[in-house]
This record gives sequence, structure tokens and C-alpha cells, in this order.
Amino acid sequence: MSKPLHFVAFVMNTASHITHGLWRDPAGDQIRFDDLDLWVDLAKRLEAGGFDAIFFADVVGLYGDYRGSWDFHAELGLQIPSNDPLVILSALASHTEHLGLAFTAAPIQEPPFNFARRVATLDHASKGRIAWNIVTGALPNGAANFGQDLTAHDDRYAWADEYLDVLYKLWEGSWDEGALLRDRTSGVYADPSKIHKIHHVSERYAVEGPFLVSPSPQRTPLLFQAGSSPVGRDFAARNAEAQFIISPDPDSARALIDDTRRLAVEHGRRRDDLKFFQGLSFVVGSTEEEARRKEAELDEKIDVHGMIAHLGGGIGVDLGEYDADDPIDADATDGVRSIVLWLKEANGGRTPTVRDISRFLAGRSRIVGTPEQIADELAAWQAAGVDGVNVINATIPGSYDEFIAHVLPVLRQRGLAADGYAEGTLRRKLFGADRLSERHPAARYRGAFAGEPVGTA
Repeated sequence: MSKPLHFVAFVMNTASHITHGLWRDPAGDQIRFDDLDLWVDLAKRLEAGGFDAIFFADVVGLYGDYRGSWDFHAELGLQIPSNDPLVILSALASHTEHLGLAFTAAPIQEPPFNFARRVATLDHASKGRIAWNIVTGALPNGAANFGQDLTAHDDRYAWADEYLDVLYKLWEGSWDEGALLRDRTSGVYADPSKIHKIHHVSERYAVEGPFLVSPSPQRTPLLFQAGSSPVGRDFAARNAEAQFIISPDPDSARALIDDTRRLAVEHGRRRDDLKFFQGLSFVVGSTEEEARRKEAELDEKIDVHGMIAHLGGGIGVDLGEYDADDPIDADATDGVRSIVLWLKEANGGRTPTVRDISRFLAGRSRIVGTPEQIADELAAWQAAGVDGVNVINATIPGSYDEFIAHVLPVLRQRGLAADGYAEGTLRRKLFGADRLSERHPAARYRGAFAGEPVGTA
């Protein structure tokens, strides 16, 4: 029997994240996204319902223009305003016991030493429930907000590799096991012979160390990644423990998953060292007829221009300037190429047009039906190799309340969802161990700095 699927709530600390315009609906409590109580309440609901994690997407800049400017983004609330998700995770940790807490951040946002310190502190505070979604940042405005030009697509992954190298040294190598003593009798809090400077020097970074945070329950947070371009998949195969995908159907997911697992093996890892989370949204009805009626009502509420502006802004193309049958070429942009590649998959390998985008966005990755029909669909995704679902919402908390109340019970009856939580860290819940496996590239730094003379400058 297959293992139960994992379920993650896909959210963002903003009013209009993926399904645009729904903050206008009376049920769309995301209109008050800047109220901490909204997120605390949602985290409690998710944990009570058995979700594995809440995952916060994030950006640090405006999406590309729509119809020649970014005015439309502000009018719709298209990821502006948006708040920093990392700031609120400690509050969510204090109100939950098992729920994983995942956030998104890119290397451009913060020097690696301080980032490592903040994340390790959160891992301590949450007792090992922190996950980091590694992104490389594809928005020119995001780069400009840090005084830079947008780095070319493949070069951003080289930057991410360099950033991770510093983090791995700090999280995995700077403190040996057993360094923290807390011995009241001897008066020794930590053994300096087991704490090391890392003396890292590379193209962008020079970090002396030692790391100031003692090893947290996971040391390195659980590592997520979402890029599906060739270089992104290779990056995931080397570094990620879980990858978010948005394949158009189970067969496409199977091909992507099999290829990424093959790459993982080529890099010395095992196929099951990576888990794959498919992004899906759900419209649930007691009958199929009711579900289709609810879907039609939902489509009436969605701001289609917002959906197109979001996608175009992500790939760096102003789709407001295109005709319906104009093609969109992934190679013409250094933006989020994986989005166009996913659209190309959905069109049988044909370069998608603006019209294709409109149709795709209206019902992409959406499952509509009764709880039993949804369970059938999820079983097909699982058979394709998917390990979990990144549940996309229309409204908060309504979309999750409905899924928890009506779908999860049926999934549990069929063995497609777990009944209760395993103990321990988020990594232990998903992989059976608190720390990264010895096959992960970060493991090479365990004990790597033990030869450094104690107490030297």
C-alpha cells in the first residue's frame, strides 16, 4: 500500500496571491492579511485538520507591468501590499505543536550569516518545524530593490549554490555534535574544541564564523524548491528534499518526477530522498452537479485580468500588449521560465498563446467534484509519483475548512491521508530522521572544520 499523501496549505502574506480578486468576496478573510490573528487562527485550523505544513510564498518586488504600468497590481492588490512571512512564523510556532512552517526567501534578500542565524533561531523556537523554499528571484524590480540588476536565469542558480555552500558550513559544520554541554557542575556551557570558524571565501561572500547558534533540532531546515527548468531541476536534484510542481496532468507529473529522481541518483542520492508536491485547488460538492455550479460561481468571481497580469509579470512579458493568438516563448525572457514550460506541456509541446494562458489559468490544476471523485483524482496523482499536495486557496479560511471537513475524511478512509501526526521534527515526520541524510551535499561539512586550532583568531 502506498504511503499517505502529505498536505500543505499554500498561502501568502498578501490579499491577492494566486486566485485573484477573491478578497472582494465576503468569505475572503485574506482581505485582512496583515492581521496576525488571521494566520494564528488558520494555523490552528490546519493543525486540527491534519495538514502537514503551512507554506508562505513571497516576493520582494513588483511583478512586471500590465498594460504599460504597475498601477493595475496596486488596484487589485496583486501581491502588493505584502508582508514578510518570516516575521510571523515564531507566533505560529507558539500556537501549534506539529504543523510545519515553511517560508520563501532568495539569496539576494539577506547575507548568509544573518539568514542562517534567523532560520536556526526559528528552528529552535518551533522545535524543528521550519522549512525553507529556496528561490532565486525572477523579478527585475526585486533585484532593483537591493540595488542590483536582475541576474541571468542560470547564473541565479550558481549564486544560490554559493549561498547554500555558506549556509551548509554554518548549519552543519561549525558546531560538532556534543559541543553544547550546559554543565552546571563544571560551569562549561559549550566546548570550544567542538566549535569552529569556517573561513569561507568565495566570489560573493567572505564569512569567518563561528556560527553563533548552537545546532537546532534539524540543523538545516527542511529544504523545498520550486523551479522546473532544466537548471532548476538539477539544482533540486542536488539540494532539495521536496519540490513543488504544477504539472498539468498526472502523466506530465510522472515524466518530470522520474527525470528529477534520475538526476538525484546521478548526484549520489536516492530516488526517495526527494518528495514532490503538486499544486492543486479544489471545488467540493455533495454531488457533481453542485460542484460544477460552485465552480461556475467561482469563475465569475475570479479577476481574469489579474490572473493574466500575474503570469505575464512573472515571465517578464506585458501580456496586456498582446493579441489573443500571439505566442509566448520561454526563451525570450529571463523570468520564471518554468511557468511557460508547464503551459507548453499542457499544450502538447506547442508554444502557448495568450488565449491558451487564459484558458489554462481559468481551471489550472483544479479538481472539481464530490469528495469521492476528488479522492479518485488524488489517487491518480499519487500513482504518478506525487507525494503530497500543495493546496491552493480561493478564500481563507473557507477553502481549507471545506477541504478538511469534506475531503480529508474520505482520503483517510482510503489510506490517502494520515490519521494523526508522527512525533518529532518536520523532517522526521516526512523522512523519518531529524537531520539531513549523509547523501546530501551539506553532509560533507560535518566534522570538516575539526582541525582548526582552538581559540585562534
